[in-house]
Amino acid sequence: MADLSADLGFRTLKNPVITASGTFGYGEEFLPFFDLDLLGAIVLKGIFRQARPGNPPPRLHETPAGLLNSIGLAGPGSAALQEIIRRLHARTPVPIIVNVCGEDDDEFAEVAALFSAMDEVAMLELNISCPNVRQGGACPAQDAGHTARLVRRVKESLHKPLIVKLSPNAADVVAVAQAAQDAGADALSLVNTFLGLAVDLESRRPVFANVYAGLSGPAIKPLALRLVREVCRKAYVPVIGMGGIASGRDVLDYILVGASAVQVGTVSFREPAAAARIAAEVA
Repeated sequence: MADLSADLGFRTLKNPVITASGTFGYGEEFLPFFDLDLLGAIVLKGIFRQARPGNPPPRLHETPAGLLNSIGLAGPGSAALQEIIRRLHARTPVPIIVNVCGEDDDEFAEVAALFSAMDEVAMLELNISCPNVRQGGACPAQDAGHTARLVRRVKESLHKPLIVKLSPNAADVVAVAQAAQDAGADALSLVNTFLGLAVDLESRRPVFANVYAGLSGPAIKPLALRLVREVCRKAYVPVIGMGGIASGRDVLDYILVGASAVQVGTVSFREPAAAARIAAEVA
């Protein structure tokens, strides 16, 4: 067997395949489909301090070779997720990564500190790049200065490694990546979804109440691969690549441009055991 271990510097994973936040629920939903320990790690759906209902429906819209989503980071809140993590950790030894969200810098720091204190959590991913929180897609990852201030503040209260998840919608993704690593990020992950728009011809209105939505799936892979390569050429921390991964060959493409590991996302919606298949294909 090939050695598939992925070195993130602060931790070595058994293989480079990680599930992407927002596409894998809270891990428990996938236990009936395959052994989660076949993966390098899993990232749970993004979490805020309190429960959130998310955006009004419709929330998903298929496009050719892609998927638009406007979920709005719905979730059960941090207290409920703590219980889920304890149950999940008792069922599988796979490293658990918590995707941390916040309405403001205070909430980001508070939620990060809460999950950093859990022994069952391997590392954190700071979600500063979701385009659906505010209309127009505004997020901290669109500004290098805000990114640096937020990462620096969150790192002050952490006992666990911090991955910072970047947006492809920033004017200069490389500058934001450099700001994040200089502020203390242990690793970078990219890309989150691209801003997109769908219209309903019958109503002559946008499909989504939030107007814009996040595009993922095979359609974004060439764009994501370019951005991952550009960041890898400047980064001195490990980079986790994502965007349109549906096969082992896709994983190797990202590794060849410099990524240390990858995250598998949208394909899990149509094929729940896709991440396990992809890990086997990499081998």
